[in-house]
Amino acid sequence: MPSNKSVSDAPIVQFTNCRILRDHQLQREDLWVREGKILNPEKLFFDEKGSADVQLDCKDSIIAPGFIDVQINGGFGVDFSLATDDFKSGIDLVSQKILSHGVTSFCPTLVTSPPSVYHQVLPQISVRNGGAHGAGILGAHLEGPFISKEKKGAHPEHCLRTFEAGAFQDLLATYGSLDCVQIVTLAPEMRRSSEVIQELTKRGICVSLGHSVANLSQAEEAVQHGATFITHLFNAMLPFHHRDPGIVGLLTSDKIPAGRRVFYGMISDGIHTNPAALRIAHRAHPKGLVLVTDAIAGMGLAPGRHTLGQQVVEIDGLNTYIAGTKTLSGSVATMDTCVRHFQEATGCSVEMALEAASLHPAQLLGIEHKKGTLNYDSDADFLMLNDNLYVQATYIAGEEVWRQDASSM
Repeated sequence: MPSNKSVSDAPIVQFTNCRILRDHQLQREDLWVREGKILNPEKLFFDEKGSADVQLDCKDSIIAPGFIDVQINGGFGVDFSLATDDFKSGIDLVSQKILSHGVTSFCPTLVTSPPSVYHQVLPQISVRNGGAHGAGILGAHLEGPFISKEKKGAHPEHCLRTFEAGAFQDLLATYGSLDCVQIVTLAPEMRRSSEVIQELTKRGICVSLGHSVANLSQAEEAVQHGATFITHLFNAMLPFHHRDPGIVGLLTSDKIPAGRRVFYGMISDGIHTNPAALRIAHRAHPKGLVLVTDAIAGMGLAPGRHTLGQQVVEIDGLNTYIAGTKTLSGSVATMDTCVRHFQEATGCSVEMALEAASLHPAQLLGIEHKKGTLNYDSDADFLMLNDNLYVQATYIAGEEVWRQDASSM
């Protein structure tokens, strides 16, 4: 057998008998992995004269990139918006548990909170790679407090803020630090929001529009200043109106700067968005659709009372409400459930459903060169799924980090 030692001593693993999601279609190919990266087999054969050290039969599974959740507030009793002494162990628990949902990277999300909470929590969130310990952390998503009172949803009104003179300094003072921040959700109709959007974008932070009463021209102006995302489309924004479609109108706007794509999050849990609305969005702008769970601490727990930041929420089946009201407050759906529901509700291809949870969020964050695809040299974060899109195994950097127990299949 030809040696592959000339380039690296690391073992080469060949995944056989599988359908790989690559270039927007499922292809009957083998997947080659070495040192946590996807290998180009042609280079291996012809340049290195190498071959596989280990072969794994995937038994006709689908192999797809790992899911990326850019809006998750917690789960399994852990609330990312609560400042606790053991916050680190909480985030570790969630990152471990979501491996079974196919999530290999995520953005822990904080809802509107007092400055003291941001000052305590944000220094405890650090960007890190995934592994057997859990999904990778891409940086925090700060949803609020610079949002609209009219569309606050489950966010506590007493913590909402507006931009005063020196708006960006005000934001910095509120959060304390932007070191580990990946996304900030704000309402673009607020005075001085344009300068804040420009400053955040300059620092490589993704600006998302949400919890807002913005009209379409205000939303378009925000995009022209650098905003690239819409937080949970249709939820916590003005409903579509034919004379002024509001933020929803960004999906078909002709005022988006050339070469820029606007992405939008969808909570595809069958509760937050009617399947018809999901279909409308998907058909209007399929390449911008990003599946998010918007999961709260109650995900993975029994019905009852749980927290979301400063609020108490009640879980009743898949419905979650601010206690004593009918205000929806995040979801308890898992990412793999959202993918299956999206595919069923829209009738889209399996490939499109999988890319909405992997490629699209990676493109949103500008990390598609290493995450969200199975292109050569990208990170070997991937899933094995059956034809019904149930996750059978999760891999990070080419290592198996979770597998479905055969007895429960």
